[in-house]
Amino acid sequence: MLRRTAMPAPVRAVFAAEMAAARRPGPINERWRAAERAHIVSQPWPGPHTRTHAVMLRLGVAERDLVEVLGQLARLAVAGVGSAAGKYPSGNTGRTRAGLNTPMPIPGDLAALLEAAGIRLEA
Repeated sequence: MLRRTAMPAPVRAVFAAEMAAARRPGPINERWRAAERAHIVSQPWPGPHTRTHAVMLRLGVAERDLVEVLGQLARLAVAGVGSAAGKYPSGNTGRTRAGLNTPMPIPGDLAALLEAAGIRLEA
């Protein structure tokens, strides 16, 4: 099993800000966008990655989206293990519609943040 260091402070700051925005009352599409960005930066770390899926589960429940809720329950079961093993699709937004193992483009600001933290990004 791959052992990963603690989330670097710059990544942790972005993660915390995006998670706060995802939890804050407001337009649901903005909350989802923040949760997706938090997911992208959290993938290399089991705890934060799992917490992101918990927030996504709450968003799915708030929208009464059964497909999203079921997808997030499945992701909660595998997120931490996948991160610990270093097996996760880079850039994946974490939404059920994204597909569990589908790599996706990483927004430029998040890619630069992760690269600066020494996280190798898939091409």
